[in-house]
Amino acid sequence: MDYELAKYIDHTLLKPTATPADIEKLCREANDNYFYAVCVNPAFVPLAKKALGASGVRLAAVIGFPLGANSSDIKAAEAALAYSQGADELDMVMAIGLALAGDWQAVEADVRAVRNAAPKAVLKVILETGFLSEDQIKRAAEAALAGGADILKTSTGFGPRGASVADVRLLSEVAAGRAGVKAAGGIRNRADAWKMIKAGATRLGTSSGVALVNDGEAEGY
Repeated sequence: MDYELAKYIDHTLLKPTATPADIEKLCREANDNYFYAVCVNPAFVPLAKKALGASGVRLAAVIGFPLGANSSDIKAAEAALAYSQGADELDMVMAIGLALAGDWQAVEADVRAVRNAAPKAVLKVILETGFLSEDQIKRAAEAALAGGADILKTSTGFGPRGASVADVRLLSEVAAGRAGVKAAGGIRNRADAWKMIKAGATRLGTSSGVALVNDGEAEGY
């Protein structure tokens, strides 16, 4: 088992077909494999919190997922509820349409609304880099940082593509030590996972963590 790799993994289950039993299994796997966190949809936060117990595995919930098109007030309310129910971390989807329109003040304000709603939570902002040009990725990253992001995240896994080494390297350069970087989407083998880490990723989002740390091959999320 690759214990070092396990420390980077947010063990993720965001499929609409996920059942309570699936979430309980996710939490057991995270504990058994020494993963950093689990990442679930908001409806499952109370169940995941109970299932994790005193394991030490952190609990992340997605916010405004997967489109990022909710109003800021709704994202903030969702974030506050998830945090109150036990989420340690929040993975919010940026207002992608506003980013594509170049309204960076609105993008920043959207992030800040979630930041203010749960000031003690670790806030990851999903930029959905597959929709953006290199310049837009840079601008989006700066807006997310200005709004209070702790971690810049590449993608939802539901967009046009997942993470790339180039995305991770670019986000790491923009963050310049001010925030971490989470690579998510399409990490299918151990070699790719380590390439992301070497490019600057401080977290990896994947539904295939068990396979990655044990035999190195998986379909990937």
